[in-house]
Amino acid sequence: MNARTVTRIRRKGGRMMGMEVLILHTAGRRSGQPRETPVTWFADGDDWLLVASGGGHRNPDWYANLMARPDRAAIELSGPDRVPVKPQRLEGTDRDRAWQRIVAAQPRYGKYQRKSHREYPVVRLTRR
Repeated sequence: MNARTVTRIRRKGGRMMGMEVLILHTAGRRSGQPRETPVTWFADGDDWLLVASGGGHRNPDWYANLMARPDRAAIELSGPDRVPVKPQRLEGTDRDRAWQRIVAAQPRYGKYQRKSHREYPVVRLTRR
């Protein structure tokens, strides 16, 4: 399913279900093999915010891969060019501010969070 979604994003642009979507390039945390994952994002100045909701129950694989091999992270926004990025998991007041920005843009994330037993990680990506 990821491969079809990535193809669609490359062909038609990065918007799905009313949200901006980018293609996150990571390397498998164990295998080191390249991975491409469509992920919703939120603007934060010149940076990108990602929510590792994983359906509410656990962190998604892309998050584990990103955190295990941050030096291999890149994104595609439009076109085939990759932008190398540096991930940072937000904590404390930084996360709170980012979370407010996210739920203001997409209130559904607040609803999802309230139904989960865990706090969703929020990751800021900055250009490397």
